[in-house]
Amino acid sequence: MSALSSQDDEDTFKILIATDIHLGYLEKDPVRGNDTFVTFNEILEQAQKNEVDFVLLGGDLFHDNKPSRKTIHSCLESLRKYCMGDRPIHFEILSDQAVNFQYSKFPWVNYQDGNLNISIPIFSIHGNHDDPTGADALCALDILSCAGLVNHFGRSTSVEKIDISPILLRKGRTKIALYGLGAIPDERLYRMFVNKQVTMLRPKEDEDSWFNLFVIHQNRSKHGATNYIPEQFLDDFINLVVWGHEHECKIAPVPNEQQNFYVSQPGSSVVTSLSPGEAVKKHIGLLHVKGKKMKMHKIPLETVRTFYMEDVVLADHPDLFNPDNPKVTQAIQAFCMEKVEMMLDNAERERLGNPRQPEKPLIRLRVDYTGGFEPFSIFRFSQKYVDKVANPKDIIHFFRRREQKAKNDSNINFGDLVSRPVSEGMTLRVEDLVKQYFQTAEKKVQLSLLTERGMGEAVQEFVDKEEKDAIEELVKFQLEKTQRFLKERHIDAVEEKIDEEVRKFRECRRKNAEEEDEEVREAMTRARAHRSEDAVLVSASSDEELMDTGAKASGDSDDDLPATATRGRGRGRGRARGARGQNSTVRGSSRRGRGNTSQESATSSRTYKSVPAKNKSIVDGSKC
Repeated sequence: MSALSSQDDEDTFKILIATDIHLGYLEKDPVRGNDTFVTFNEILEQAQKNEVDFVLLGGDLFHDNKPSRKTIHSCLESLRKYCMGDRPIHFEILSDQAVNFQYSKFPWVNYQDGNLNISIPIFSIHGNHDDPTGADALCALDILSCAGLVNHFGRSTSVEKIDISPILLRKGRTKIALYGLGAIPDERLYRMFVNKQVTMLRPKEDEDSWFNLFVIHQNRSKHGATNYIPEQFLDDFINLVVWGHEHECKIAPVPNEQQNFYVSQPGSSVVTSLSPGEAVKKHIGLLHVKGKKMKMHKIPLETVRTFYMEDVVLADHPDLFNPDNPKVTQAIQAFCMEKVEMMLDNAERERLGNPRQPEKPLIRLRVDYTGGFEPFSIFRFSQKYVDKVANPKDIIHFFRRREQKAKNDSNINFGDLVSRPVSEGMTLRVEDLVKQYFQTAEKKVQLSLLTERGMGEAVQEFVDKEEKDAIEELVKFQLEKTQRFLKERHIDAVEEKIDEEVRKFRECRRKNAEEEDEEVREAMTRARAHRSEDAVLVSASSDEELMDTGAKASGDSDDDLPATATRGRGRGRGRARGARGQNSTVRGSSRRGRGNTSQESATSSRTYKSVPAKNKSIVDGSKC
């Protein structure tokens, strides 16, 4: 990573980078409810203070797939306060914006909209928390995009092939190709990379003169055989990868020697789990790019609630604790109180140096009581710290080291399925629990018709996305498919033979991952369509009730109704917009710096070039 000689000249991009803001996390908590909104304001303040060219967000702007009205309102309030104004934009977009923002009803960058006055553009991909769902495949970012406050990019709906088309930016002599890929189920994306179904398009002209910046939101650390994305899957022409989804802050760019690019992991801006990775100091990044050189400046976040964590293994203190001592529990409790008080003192010293930090810290003491010890009452212990910490109910976490389960044990211990609770930072997914349950269950409760993976995906949709018909539709779909299979095979009506054919058909489906994915997608589509039909019926019945009520109130005569002429509120400016990104027009005055018309027209015929590398077969018909 090369240093820059000058960081604020006309050829240098200044980009504020943040990921995993999780607006709305614990919004109903009386102590921590406003933490995410306060920190989001601080991030935008830093963008305004440093006069950045734009803000780049790496997914999970919202914590919930369907954020509350309070969360949406607070987000809109902050964006309008800090991102709208008369400050000129000093960079231009050279690519075809109809391709970059093809899923938007307004397929152009927000600062070129004649009805808006944007001073700090925000470019964002979606994460796994705020991904598009429902019959219309919309997400919360689409609301912000429609309002003209955020530029949502990096969205892909195809499950057969992904073409990542970059947003091409130019400031002076510096050119950036901004690639983005919103969250996709890791196992599916892993398989698509292996099958060479992911393509990153490159400009044909001067391909080596572009600084290639890629933002992604996937598992970086390995959570299973295919439940992550190895860095080696990414193309080696990339200069910098901004990796979202992982919450531990590792924002300083780290080189990947094999692929010759750098990886920056900004981490989250709020503590969402009481795990060691969240205890690392939170930062955002100010990235300077000039030509092919870059420099990342770490900016510590001052409004993040302090979090202190410590582990205690009781068996490591035989001089203090003897499990045979009748008063050992009181001794353990006194020892834990001493540890908590020490962490509170450290938090207070840190807060005195920063008045913007919240008053009550987060404290976590993990106690391993393996070795015959008994835990004390957590509820009673927490009552002593209600006014001192932000998380009194879970200050203490008792756990035992997991013992290996005997192979011949047919009983299912749900505690053995989870080595650590969710709050300890483990990526725990519902479909994994379903799969583990049926794999370890007795034969009489094993699935014989459905597959574990399909059932797990349906349960996940039911839990995370509130698709209430997901499980029912999956069962119906797989049952119908099995019945068709048996009819086509003309199976005799013998129970043993039918059972054998059903088992064979199930095993065949389990081995074909793509077919199984298609089944789940079809079932989820049915569930969403069913929910949409229910909503239409409810709306129609409500309209009928309103009409009946109105008819009764008005009586048989409408003579008393005044005849009122209505007229629209159109602005009537009488101007056509033209093609965005090909021939931009400077609106207002020239000081807004929307780019040079001759430069824009010279690049209107820019095309992409095929990349002769591992997974890069590119259609030459793409233009930007």
